[in-house]
Amino acid sequence: MQESIKPPVEVRYREELEALKNMDTGNRPQNWQMSPRAVRTFILGSPKAVPYKGGEIVIEKKYFGNDALVERCIVTLAGNRGLMLVGEPGTAKTMLSELLSAAISGVSTNTIQGTAGTTEDMIKYSWNYALLLAKGPDRQALVPSPLYVGMEKGILTRFEEITRTPAEIQDSLISVLSDKVLNVPELGDEGFLFARPGFNVIGTANTRDKGVNEMSSALKRRFNFETVMPVREVSMEKQIILNEVGRLAAESGVAMEPEEDVAELLASTYHELREGISAYGHRIDKPSAVMSTAEAVSVYYQTMLTGYYYGDGSMSVGCLVQNLVGAISKENKEDLEKVKGYFNTVIKDKSGREGGLWKQYYEARKWLK
Repeated sequence: MQESIKPPVEVRYREELEALKNMDTGNRPQNWQMSPRAVRTFILGSPKAVPYKGGEIVIEKKYFGNDALVERCIVTLAGNRGLMLVGEPGTAKTMLSELLSAAISGVSTNTIQGTAGTTEDMIKYSWNYALLLAKGPDRQALVPSPLYVGMEKGILTRFEEITRTPAEIQDSLISVLSDKVLNVPELGDEGFLFARPGFNVIGTANTRDKGVNEMSSALKRRFNFETVMPVREVSMEKQIILNEVGRLAAESGVAMEPEEDVAELLASTYHELREGISAYGHRIDKPSAVMSTAEAVSVYYQTMLTGYYYGDGSMSVGCLVQNLVGAISKENKEDLEKVKGYFNTVIKDKSGREGGLWKQYYEARKWLK
């Protein structure tokens, strides 16, 4: 198979999925690849290795957050209502929807990317106009879009950034989610596509983005809503940074190991700026920028790449601060003043109490400009 920059979840974790399928004896909803219990194990990991091809394989934890939320998501998808994941940007809503789709349907790429320019034919179906002119309205001339594909095959359809799409496009989902049938008027009496078991929709929506279109109450009633919260523990956020950066480095051929102490420093910074209070009780002016774990991963990875390609193969705290400035001040320049205040109080205090890397971090404040 040709290598790709970002292989889909079902490719990246192919061995884990195979191992779980082989040992899965739980009850499965119709047309699911695995039982809800095995889907949970795939996403949240297993404390023990499982048998695989004469040996064993570890099922790693892929989602760090609320385990009960994952269970509720799986149960929702086993029923008749769609699943809507909402929350601030960078809280792993997309990743969770990919993991659910790969485990349940065996494919995570049946996706609609919502934008202001999304049209109904991008969601349901369009036509091959050459065949349409030659044969007239016919199933061979129809070009299925992700919703049609999901209904026809009995698999999940992911709808990313659903509130980015115009209201009339959103509402085209109402009848599909209610009746599980899609009407193609051009095909006459044969133009009714009834969804196969296993079909459902996972939507995602950000709560802080500008330019969104509020979902109608009628559409909201067709979904079970689950709010994905930011990571609340520094140790968990640090682990996510290490895991994601390690994966990105391996996929890019960067022969450099993530440094745990730098990850902890960055995780603490993001946690404290997001919460507005430090570990020592300092009150902090919270930036208006989204202080997401995904942004922290990006800042760390950019710093790693700089060290790998231009430095001596180690993480530079000065470079880390420069990348932090770029991430925080891209939306509101006033946020930079809040970060300066954070360094002049919280980081200064930690530098005096703990020294070491925190002292280097405080000395790198010269890059806050």
